[in-house]
Amino acid sequence: MIILGLDPGTATTGYGFIKVEKNSFSVINYGLIETNKDQNPGKRLVEIYKKLSLIIKNYNPDIISIEKIFFATNAKTAISVGQAIGIMIYCAEKHKLNIFEYAPGTVKKQISGSGKSDKKMMQTAVRKILGPKIKKKKGNKTHFDNSADALAIALCHAVVTGVIKL
Repeated sequence: MIILGLDPGTATTGYGFIKVEKNSFSVINYGLIETNKDQNPGKRLVEIYKKLSLIIKNYNPDIISIEKIFFATNAKTAISVGQAIGIMIYCAEKHKLNIFEYAPGTVKKQISGSGKSDKKMMQTAVRKILGPKIKKKKGNKTHFDNSADALAIALCHAVVTGVIKL
């Protein structure tokens, strides 16, 4: 089974693919979908859709797991991330893929053991589970935390559904 994890955002969306077989798992690929902050919001959403569609076609996942939006203090950010999530759900439907949503606290609890883990703690937990070679790729800007979160979301789905045990 191939699981695509998504850490949604309008400027930067992290993605991570894991392959799960008989309680063992490996990383297939991970990275970022980035859009230009100076671009029209509609064009950014179209860009997210096109890039995500291409990624799905290239890696052919069985399932998509995505982080649910939580209410943030910045309503403008919450709305734009919600729009990006809508595009991702639409993209999953167009590709006839089931999509599962997990709250940030659930992902943190399942992967690091604490629902209150910060970004650094999550990156450490992901590296511990998937191996120390999981790190920022050359050529990408920053935001490895988005890719690490996406891998954590994919792992979370595998754990919650009982496909693997950590």
